[in-house]
Amino acid sequence: MRLDEFIEDLEPDEGARKRQLAREKSYEITDYLEEFESQFEETVQGDALFGSTAPSIFVGRSNYPSVSTGLLSPVGHETEAADFVTDADWYSQRYGIDDVFQRRTNLLNSRRRSKVDVDDVWDGFVGTQREVAIADRPVDVEIGLDDRPEIDFDVGEGVATPTGPNASAESVDLTENPHVPRPVKKTLEDDDWQAQGAMTYLYRRGFDVYEINTILSAGALGRGENRRLVPTRWSITAVDDTVGQYLRGRIRNAPSIDTPQVWENEYMGNRYWVVLAPGQWEFELVEMKAPGSIWNPDPEGDVWMASAAEGFEGRTGYVDETAGAYYASRLGVLEHLESIGRQAKCLVLREVSDDYWAPVGVWQVRESVRNAFDGGHGEAETFHAAVSAVAEQLPVSLGALRRKSEMVAGLQATLSDF
Repeated sequence: MRLDEFIEDLEPDEGARKRQLAREKSYEITDYLEEFESQFEETVQGDALFGSTAPSIFVGRSNYPSVSTGLLSPVGHETEAADFVTDADWYSQRYGIDDVFQRRTNLLNSRRRSKVDVDDVWDGFVGTQREVAIADRPVDVEIGLDDRPEIDFDVGEGVATPTGPNASAESVDLTENPHVPRPVKKTLEDDDWQAQGAMTYLYRRGFDVYEINTILSAGALGRGENRRLVPTRWSITAVDDTVGQYLRGRIRNAPSIDTPQVWENEYMGNRYWVVLAPGQWEFELVEMKAPGSIWNPDPEGDVWMASAAEGFEGRTGYVDETAGAYYASRLGVLEHLESIGRQAKCLVLREVSDDYWAPVGVWQVRESVRNAFDGGHGEAETFHAAVSAVAEQLPVSLGALRRKSEMVAGLQATLSDF
């Protein structure tokens, strides 16, 4: 499809946009939290043993290498525990911000402090936590609480999803034998396998990055003596980066795409433009955060911009400005290119509107870019034409984009761009 026709078809329905905004910025979450507190009081009785089903784990990063590590259990929804695990299904279900908050804040984090060096620790609290992490389905557990849980909701920092109430755990026991997939058993049994190789192996065996980062976080990957608990925030980015490097290697000698392409997707107040152009692999993410959005709260301020890029050989240092969003969006692009057996240079433009009133986690970046390639796309004559057409849809001028983007900086400027 010609690029101008593609973009014209994307014109938003203003009425639908306002209705969506009204829903997403509703105060239903406030009502929900009040209901949750009441349900929480009924379910958790004093210091009594608390029977639940744990679908996931959480490892904090404060005071590393002595970290807070916990089991996440839904309160009052044990039979639906799998629905509380952050994964690609949340996008498929088109969850909104309220939906994410309700699921994540409903998870009780029963935690203990632990040293990160775990190696062959498979007993006690940490051992049980690791058993939960490597299982392929939620595990029934019985948790003894050391004190009353604190209902203190944390909205996170953009990479991890929001978290719910916390409680110190005095004891924890499995009430069933977890089922561990054979590929995971293989990575556990091989003490000489480096973590990066084990992650790639699991990905090739059909495990998504969500499952892999939980296993990595529990210290269940890598050489035996080096196995450590990995803070959840770090493990998410580590897996996106490692799998991305693997996929980049897969397309290294692939032929280039033939024509500049533009793909688009919109989700949770975030709009993504993916511009692919013929040539060797390059990648850049440029973020534009509107005044009034979660990271740019001043409604009277300017659009805040951030960017990060890499060339054919990739990066050697961590990305600071765009952080986990960089690795998540890069993964989505590389998965697409690997699936078609091509390489390209790629520019991802992320516009964060004030509809995005609370962070839900970097998973929505990953899934939005992944799913951008499921629809149609527009084609342009040149990379310059593609970027110029997309720039007309952005909240910043082409000149401002050129000053922030390494890729766009190489395009010839005209007076109208500024």
